[in-house]
Amino acid sequence: MAASRTLLLCVKDAKSGVLSNTNKFVALRKSPLQSTSRITSSRRHEARWFSCSRTRWTERLEQEDSKSQPVIDRQRSKVFHDADEAVADVKSGSVIFSAGFGLCGTAETIITALHKRGDSLTDLTAVSNNAGASGAGGLSPLTRSGQVTRCILSYLGNNKTLEQKYLSGNIAIELCPQGSLAERIRAGGAGIPAFYTPTGVSTFIQTGGIPTRLGPIDPKTKKSAVLESGTPRETRIFSGKTYVMETALTGDVAILRAWKVDEAGNCQFRYTTKAFGTIMAKAARLTIVEAENIVPVGSIDANDVHLPGIYVDRVVPATVEKKLELKKTRPTNSGFESDSSATSNSTTSSTKSEALVRRDRIARRAAKELKHGMYVNLGVGMPTLAPSFLPTDVKVWIQSENGILGMGPYPTEDEVDPDIVNAGKETVTLVPGASTFDSAESFGMIRGGHVDVSILGALQVSAAGDLANYMIPGKVFKGMGGAMDLVSNPNQTKIVVTTDHVDKYGKSKIVEKCSLPLTGANVVSTIITDLCVFEVDRVNGGLTLTELAPSVTVEDIRGKTDANFAVAESLGQMDE
Repeated sequence: MAASRTLLLCVKDAKSGVLSNTNKFVALRKSPLQSTSRITSSRRHEARWFSCSRTRWTERLEQEDSKSQPVIDRQRSKVFHDADEAVADVKSGSVIFSAGFGLCGTAETIITALHKRGDSLTDLTAVSNNAGASGAGGLSPLTRSGQVTRCILSYLGNNKTLEQKYLSGNIAIELCPQGSLAERIRAGGAGIPAFYTPTGVSTFIQTGGIPTRLGPIDPKTKKSAVLESGTPRETRIFSGKTYVMETALTGDVAILRAWKVDEAGNCQFRYTTKAFGTIMAKAARLTIVEAENIVPVGSIDANDVHLPGIYVDRVVPATVEKKLELKKTRPTNSGFESDSSATSNSTTSSTKSEALVRRDRIARRAAKELKHGMYVNLGVGMPTLAPSFLPTDVKVWIQSENGILGMGPYPTEDEVDPDIVNAGKETVTLVPGASTFDSAESFGMIRGGHVDVSILGALQVSAAGDLANYMIPGKVFKGMGGAMDLVSNPNQTKIVVTTDHVDKYGKSKIVEKCSLPLTGANVVSTIITDLCVFEVDRVNGGLTLTELAPSVTVEDIRGKTDANFAVAESLGQMDE
């Protein structure tokens, strides 16, 4: 039997209001299509659910009171005058699903209306891939104002304000791998209470090791107290492989932005704006869509409907201009290459010049891992440079986990489109033959092993192929994004790590055993640094040095590597 089990008990006549509204995620919920005004007297008996795990009993109360949630009136038009009217009856304590990826596809108009509610709308739980930027955009106004007191996210990114609020104990954050988050939402909308996934095995996701809420810093230990621990996952073995159980997520209100919406609620999205929109709309009791264009019924061809109107309850005009999180451009008529601003400044200091040389050396070697016709996923940062070093006769299909297959280079100034961004929220283009899709589809490709190679960065890599690349406890809390999903099937998808050999303090990033929280255990096959290349024996464990950078010796590598390694009989040389 698994060490952690879940026991569900139904108790009649449970009193309402027992729990905080932030704990509303349960397996059995009212259909999001059912009007709250039609609750019969037989529904007055509520269900209290108990979850038993290794560490604690967690009581979850499902309240189905017709007065507690907005009424969905099927008799009236779905088109509302404005967002203020559409959110006027959203209740404090609601679980809000906020679609979008970074600032791409976020419902800025609706978020602005929610923010205007002020003290009349508080104690919100926000479920989103990201929580906006530090300045403005996305959920930032709601987290800054304190209206959102709890978040379920995969990635904080560059939102330093939210990161500091978490580290100081002013907000609760549940981190969830991006693919698991998408699948949990998809499952919630499909009536599936739980599922097993390889994502997160042998990590803090499995053990519940990431605190949800921190407390004051202990002056003796200099560490924050843990006021709310993470939730350990149940595990099960299928065909000799370990999987963790994830439960479905459902919400009270989903907010999303679409390009075109007809008066029946049918939605059409542009490119990467559909990342979480289509799945969140299906998993919420009430879905509000802000439309860039509201059109009559029949104006959208049936083949172009990405989200059927059955999942949409309210439609409002989008009045807030869409935002660009990271605008990246390239010179006209150039292909894959680094950001022009970085290149133009490369000669301003010898230190930066040396850093660029190291970076290009790593990217040039990483490009050799890519063969013609491969499907490839590139992590944020250095991995994205690899395609610029491919021979002209080698073409690969680049997959971006936010929903692109066939990603192209940065756009020229004239090609910039805020609806086409990569996993780093940077503006990009699409190559001929490209396709775009939602996040559930994207991570099905990834977990299913359909991607040939994934190139990722690292904080640490161990001799056994363990990877740590998302968190430094107490210092850096950004989230794992899609990294745990990307390494979840290393037998089908080769994992290549690109990294500087040492960190900014001169400490080796290649270690015998990782001291930082793992992204995945025994997953890396090849390590490419600015000094050398290691191949990893994932079956027996151990590193073999196979290539050296120019002017670098084996003794240099031994002096800068905190892991034992063998040396190949015939050492190759990395290109400069």
